[in-house]
Amino acid sequence: MMQDISYPYLEKLIAVAREKYPKSKMYNSRIDAANAVIKKNRLSYFDALSFTYLYSPNNSVTLINQNPSQPSGSTRNLLNGYQLGLVVNAGALLQKPALVKQAKAEQEVVVYERDAFDLTLKADVEQRYYIYIQRKAILRTKIQALLDVESMLKDVKYKYEKGQETLESYNKMLLMISDHTQGKMTAESEMLVAKSRLEELVGEKLENIKL
Repeated sequence: MMQDISYPYLEKLIAVAREKYPKSKMYNSRIDAANAVIKKNRLSYFDALSFTYLYSPNNSVTLINQNPSQPSGSTRNLLNGYQLGLVVNAGALLQKPALVKQAKAEQEVVVYERDAFDLTLKADVEQRYYIYIQRKAILRTKIQALLDVESMLKDVKYKYEKGQETLESYNKMLLMISDHTQGKMTAESEMLVAKSRLEELVGEKLENIKL
């Protein structure tokens, strides 16, 4: 069994599982959403600021010019044209740091959850991979045992036909063939189930995953 284990291939399986397993994608999406909230809260500082303007046409109320250097009776409109102003919502502005801090904390929680799940996923992939390798090794021994019994059956059958073996010995070999065939079929089934359970985590047929 140990000779069949490939740790580079196992690391490849873990990497594919991290990329394709739906729950991994879910955590990555939640992290992206949390990062978007942080960015939004940082940009929302500008929401506390608002610009105003005042437009005064030329025929608006005028003020008497008090500059003695100008001719008597001349006037100057101090409010003509556009006037801009900046309004700051102090209450909203003071709330922004707390909102950004909260968004960062929520993002960190999702990252911790993703990291915890990543450890669980890694362990599950490793365990299912080892079970799959074990089932393959068992199947290989079952196949070899069946081949050996089939070879023995040919020899016993030849001797039986020549009168050199008893019917009882021949029947025993037939029963052994039946038992080994059934054992091979069981091993095949268990190997396929182990393969399917591993593919469930990696989200891909093992034949499609290459180093």
